[in-house]
Amino acid sequence: MDQQTYDKGLEIRTAVMGKTYVDKALAANADDFGKPVQDYVTEYAWGAVWGREGLTRKTRSMLNLAMLGILNRPHELRGHIRGALTNGVTKDEIREIFMHVGVYAGAPAMLDSIRIAKEMFAEIEKV
Repeated sequence: MDQQTYDKGLEIRTAVMGKTYVDKALAANADDFGKPVQDYVTEYAWGAVWGREGLTRKTRSMLNLAMLGILNRPHELRGHIRGALTNGVTKDEIREIFMHVGVYAGAPAMLDSIRIAKEMFAEIEKV
């Protein structure tokens, strides 16, 4: 593992997803089976890719929402909706992203994504 890339990834991951989310993910996967996966995600996804300068964090979040909606990955979508809001993506932009998903991936993917977004908005607004 490249420690510098990992550290950069952990910093970005925490800034985008929130300390509570990241701490929970790392703690839940602290065993011999899950830790290498968390290390991989932190180093490569967050450090090597999110850490690049070619796209803004907001743009990366918008891409993630579209891809996760299309792939029907509700668990990851929930976290990345929160991260997208942190990165400056508005609720209206999130709706537009999922409408775009509907055109290219179908109404079921759009409707599930919209439902999850509404749940996340309500959860966030409770706090």
